[in-house]
Amino acid sequence: MGPDAVDAQAADQRREVTWPVGKGTVDELIATYDEERPARRLGPRLDLVLGAICFVIAVWVLWQVFFPLPQGNQYSLIIFLGVTLPLVFLTFRFRKRRASTGSANGARGDNPGVIDWLLAAIALLVCLYPVLPAPGGGFNAFLDRQGQLSTLDVIAGALLTVLLLEACRRTTGLVLPIVCVIFFLYAYYGGFLPISWPISHAGVDFDQIINGFYNDQSGFYGTPLDVAASYIVLFTIYGAVLDATGAGRFFIDLSFALFRKSRSAPGRTVTLSGFLLGTVSGSGTATAVSLGAVTWPILRKAGYPRENAGGMLAAAGIGAILSPPTLGAAAFIIAEYLRVPYLQVLLWAVVPTILFYLGIILAVEIDSRRFGAHAVEVPRRNPVRLLLRYGYHLLSLAIIVVFLAVGIPPFRAVVYATAVAALFGLVERLVSRHDPLDPDTEPQPRGRAMITYGKDLGRALSSGIRSALGVVTVCASAGVITSVIVKTGLGQNLADILVAAARALSDNATVVLILTAVLAAIAVLLLGLAVPVTASFIIAWVVIGPALQALGVSAPEAAMFIFYYAVLSEVSPPTALAAVASSAITGGKTIPTMWQATKYALPAFLAPLAFVITDNGSHLLLQGSPLDVLWTTVVSMIAIAALAALTGGWIFREASRVQRLLCLPTALLLLYLHPVSIAIGLACAAVAVILNLLSARRQSPTLQGVSDA
Repeated sequence: MGPDAVDAQAADQRREVTWPVGKGTVDELIATYDEERPARRLGPRLDLVLGAICFVIAVWVLWQVFFPLPQGNQYSLIIFLGVTLPLVFLTFRFRKRRASTGSANGARGDNPGVIDWLLAAIALLVCLYPVLPAPGGGFNAFLDRQGQLSTLDVIAGALLTVLLLEACRRTTGLVLPIVCVIFFLYAYYGGFLPISWPISHAGVDFDQIINGFYNDQSGFYGTPLDVAASYIVLFTIYGAVLDATGAGRFFIDLSFALFRKSRSAPGRTVTLSGFLLGTVSGSGTATAVSLGAVTWPILRKAGYPRENAGGMLAAAGIGAILSPPTLGAAAFIIAEYLRVPYLQVLLWAVVPTILFYLGIILAVEIDSRRFGAHAVEVPRRNPVRLLLRYGYHLLSLAIIVVFLAVGIPPFRAVVYATAVAALFGLVERLVSRHDPLDPDTEPQPRGRAMITYGKDLGRALSSGIRSALGVVTVCASAGVITSVIVKTGLGQNLADILVAAARALSDNATVVLILTAVLAAIAVLLLGLAVPVTASFIIAWVVIGPALQALGVSAPEAAMFIFYYAVLSEVSPPTALAAVASSAITGGKTIPTMWQATKYALPAFLAPLAFVITDNGSHLLLQGSPLDVLWTTVVSMIAIAALAALTGGWIFREASRVQRLLCLPTALLLLYLHPVSIAIGLACAAVAVILNLLSARRQSPTLQGVSDA
């Protein structure tokens, strides 16, 4: 089904959407437009059985935080992959179909077939083979055979490779498995490449390739899967528990309550709601859909064009993944790769987050004036009373930050936060005696309310595991790429090629760094169009990270640079999944919605370049004295304001073409963060502002109208 057909169908559904939207409607939209392929709609019995299995896995994962298996981390990862990979074949379809088709099967639902069950059984066997006493000989014997695998080892490893790529295809699409196959072929046939080629190598035997995948810590059981099992799954469980306790509804209610009735209040509400909801969903696309289903009717009444509203929703949804306190899954991998506390990664993201949301807020204010938006009457509650009554939802988020600050590891901090959220959810259920996701229901007796809450909590734990299956397959499959790069030295070769391409255009060291950064940004964005964010970061880090560091960029700057561009692929044309999802909500045209999303997220596209092209850019990552951080942040904020004026066509009133063009060098020169460029940039900004004020004075009625607004 093409985008136009999706838009047309969504337009019919949207006519029935009112505020607030039912949770089922939101879940259905998320299942259709989320970055992962829609999972099966299982029959009730099988769904209950698999849900129970996922619940047991969730409890085991939580137990592992405090009582890890004595055999070690790799042993735990083998068990973890062994219990999660079979679930992919049972819960995800062989081929993509509309999620709604499963309902046609009646009570049976969209249950797996014989082949799916067979694949799940084989996956269970080959995953657990290294730890089985027979025929693998046990875990220690398997490790002793590293580098000299038996024939049975190679067969099991080859089967696991194929099964992982198939699972990855089901959850994220065909592109990443194809990339993995290309890397495999490169490792095996690299010896046939001409010696003069910079990426040629001696070639690797099939047995050694499988050994690297199956019995080496750079393969399937490397850092990405370790992060998925130790961090990402715990945060998805936490998000599911928060959602079950009604945190999402509270976040939206709070956002509406905080802003007074004004023309820009709907846009501000979308921005704040996106930030809060993103901490629960962990997905930019899912956040955009959840938020859009609730706020689009209000944006429409306020007078926002469909494409602008869709772009705002997409940018707000993606913003939460770029922002503390949770960030995206790749942020945990940054912490592991750089061997720094996760709190340090959160601190690096503080100033970029401020710049990102400043850009969105300015764009919201400009759009509300350009389109003549008007205030909308919506149900509001007193924010103080709302915080006093339901503010406990924010407490668990605060616990994560505080515990990280005092040195508690993130995997323990998030478990404590999950426990607090669950406890307060229980108290809330006993007090209100109804489902917080559907408060219009009749109150239940407290005993029944406790039982109902227990079931909801169990479903939340199960949902947390199911939500992480796609990430688990991506992280494990990424082991194919990282293993090949380690064995062949491809990462350094590609890094050298990237730097050589920049040096071919200029001999100046500064120009070479700028060109390399620009080429790297484009490469990461293009990579992110094809593969999920986590895989995009992993691949880019081992290829582009060395190139940037070879030119003097520090590891934190290079890592955050790659992280931001990997995440921004969700709002980058021509795919922009978050924008596609939000356009389906608003009924706007897909491609214009993508460009509007890019406009709102533009600060995030340009600010990472400032990290790497000058020494002062590191101050934006809180590296340096407080004074250095302050002046670079202020200068960058002026640059973001110039970008908003450039894309929005508004300064103090509607800006002319000349005034907008002056904003372009202003933003670029200021983001270079060098004293000379800053002086020139401020001069350009002053000229643009003066011209705009003079034109406003010549058209006083227009200016008066803006002032009144």
